[in-house]
Amino acid sequence: MKSVCPIFKREFASYFATPLAYVFIVIFLFAMGAFTFYIGRFYEMGVASLEVFFGYHVWLYLFLVPAIGMRLWAEERKSGTIELLLTLPIPIWASVLGKFLAAWAFTGVALALTFPIWLTVNYLGDPDNGVIVASYVGSFLMAGAYLAISAAVSATTSNQVIAFVVSVVICFLFTISGAPLVIDFFKAWAPIALVDTVASFSFMTHFQAIGRGVIDLRDLVYFGSLIALFLGINVVLVDMKKAG
Repeated sequence: MKSVCPIFKREFASYFATPLAYVFIVIFLFAMGAFTFYIGRFYEMGVASLEVFFGYHVWLYLFLVPAIGMRLWAEERKSGTIELLLTLPIPIWASVLGKFLAAWAFTGVALALTFPIWLTVNYLGDPDNGVIVASYVGSFLMAGAYLAISAAVSATTSNQVIAFVVSVVICFLFTISGAPLVIDFFKAWAPIALVDTVASFSFMTHFQAIGRGVIDLRDLVYFGSLIALFLGINVVLVDMKKAG
């Protein structure tokens, strides 16, 4: 971890060294407020719950998180600083983990700044705060999974636009794999075991399970394993770049 900390500190500080971080946070908070109170008709529902609020996280993350992850390695490759980074006396895995944790922490800051919405629902009614806490945990884990995928894709190209588009596509496939349309398609010809396997890869399925207030070990293992898998792929891709 001594090797990870310098990378983490450098990367995390770099987010706030430019207006980009503040623009992202403002857009995220504005979008969350708009989707919750206007599109989601929070006040008209008359229920002290943040189900509507968390319901839009999946779709906002689908575009906003890849926007963060696309620059992690693509920018390094484009500017040529990746060669300098790889010559430092730091293991490749430490660089990958440090950059990922910094981006994840930045995403966590944006998520934490939505706390006024939580205060609002408590002011207006008596919500189940245990469910809300569980939903925040699930949201943060889901953001980490999106980010790990985006970071791995970013390591394959120096073009941030390509990294963004490919990341969105892959994340979208993980998101909708448990949707009724996809399940019905596989049910028409595939054995039930395959159908269940496809459904188990859905971000939405696991996030909604946590959002019900029960943090199941299987959901934690799913997100943790997915993050570890794509970070491992990220390490391999960066190592191939170094070897090349």
